[in-house]
Amino acid sequence: MFREKIKVLDCTIRDGGLMNKHDFDLRFVRQVYKALSDAGIDYMEIGYKNSKRLFSPKEYGKWKFCDDCEIRKVTEGIESRTKISVMVDVDRVDVEDILPKEESPVDMIRVATYVKDVDKAIYLVNHFADKGYETTVNIMAISRALDNELTECLEQLEKESKAGIIYIVDSFGSLYQETTEFLVKKAKEILKSKEVGMHAHNNQQLAFGNTIEAIIHNANYVDGSIFGLGRAAGNCPTELILGFLKNPKYDIRPILDVISKEFIPLQKKIEWGYFIPYAITGILDEHPRTAIALRESDKKENYREYYESLIGEVED
Repeated sequence: MFREKIKVLDCTIRDGGLMNKHDFDLRFVRQVYKALSDAGIDYMEIGYKNSKRLFSPKEYGKWKFCDDCEIRKVTEGIESRTKISVMVDVDRVDVEDILPKEESPVDMIRVATYVKDVDKAIYLVNHFADKGYETTVNIMAISRALDNELTECLEQLEKESKAGIIYIVDSFGSLYQETTEFLVKKAKEILKSKEVGMHAHNNQQLAFGNTIEAIIHNANYVDGSIFGLGRAAGNCPTELILGFLKNPKYDIRPILDVISKEFIPLQKKIEWGYFIPYAITGILDEHPRTAIALRESDKKENYREYYESLIGEVED
């Protein structure tokens, strides 16, 4: 009923931070960390290590930058085996700001990249691996990648990178299960020395189904977020993953508690989850940025007009 190799990474604070400029208060982040720890989750992704030269701390919250001192405030006093992960984007990180692993509370660094930037991703991930971190490369917008380019990307990652895990990222929530199967099988065939991971968005309410499909085809690392909190339509809910895995090392009850106490009230402040504009971008394989802007406008329910603006149709 369960596969012991499977690891769960919760990206609630990192992906959810895309909806509030990473401005979660310390109390909330500590509550999430404690719940994940009590639930036995393997990794908590707490935010980005972005350059303060490129992004202003006056405009963004602390989890856009994840200074080590701020991470320690989250973890101090909480007994936990849950490891801390951070994400870096190609061209948005100052590598000299990343201390060696023995000097940092961070355990894993994940490098997010598009297929076209795989050379830059390999440079970064090798640099972080040499500093002692667990590492991944997350291939974003994989639904837009041409098959031959993706093949070359995966072959290059296998031969040249020190990343331990390569993630398939359904950035636009546009994948269906058949395509998920194809992509995981392709990755497993090429990546002989690495694990494969799955990061799914829920634009078409398929994040959980696609995550299950990835697991079926031997992806051993899966991402989730509590109550699905994440950019736009959000991510595969962590609680659903735990329910599916049937692994006795995980305990869903602390996740249910924190949803009741923290996430239900949060819904009154931040909007995320399945809404028609996000479904439309998923159907059309488009980035949800325009849908997010629509939801913040006075035309937030003008679904047909929005759909036709994306497909290029106008009424007579």
